[in-house]
Amino acid sequence: MRHRNASIILLVLLLAGTALAGVVPGDKAPDFTLTDTAGETHTLSAYLAEGKTVVLEWFNPDCPFIKKHHQDHRTMDETAAAYKDQGVVWLAINSGAEGKQGAGLERNKKAFKDFKMSFPVLLDPDGTVGRAYGAKKTPHMFIVTREGAVAYMGAIDDDAGVQAPGKTNHVVAALDEILGGKPVTVSETESYGCSVKYAD
Repeated sequence: MRHRNASIILLVLLLAGTALAGVVPGDKAPDFTLTDTAGETHTLSAYLAEGKTVVLEWFNPDCPFIKKHHQDHRTMDETAAAYKDQGVVWLAINSGAEGKQGAGLERNKKAFKDFKMSFPVLLDPDGTVGRAYGAKKTPHMFIVTREGAVAYMGAIDDDAGVQAPGKTNHVVAALDEILGGKPVTVSETESYGCSVKYAD
């Protein structure tokens, strides 16, 4: 009986460890199809087939760190706009479960409008995509090269405070190297922000 209990505990621990296993730089990015707040569908593999580089931003409109970069400052939109004509697609993804902070279609429709966002907010209420990538924070950033590899994951910048944006924008640095045909010098940083509000 004791052996059986130990086996069950080990299985639970293994499942817990893989629930948010995610990816690491160099991994093939998990494909997905999600619908945005306007009802349009977005498929990662379709963007890659068009030769796009894709930036993913995990999003929760009620998180102070999202407000920092969308409302108090325009970090995300300004960065997205700077690379739009260079074949870069920017997608926000909300993996919050229904009933959790910042989740739901209407709340994100309002945020899209209030934040004057230039790129779509995709909804992932069951958390499948967020867990596949291992998204832990809002914002948690991932850059997928046009070859479909994860080239960068982590924070948007180097200031984990809730007030001012950092001096170094890690996404800008990585995109410049990717688009210049160079390896990414800093491919992973520690993400900061609110926890992703996954379903219990």
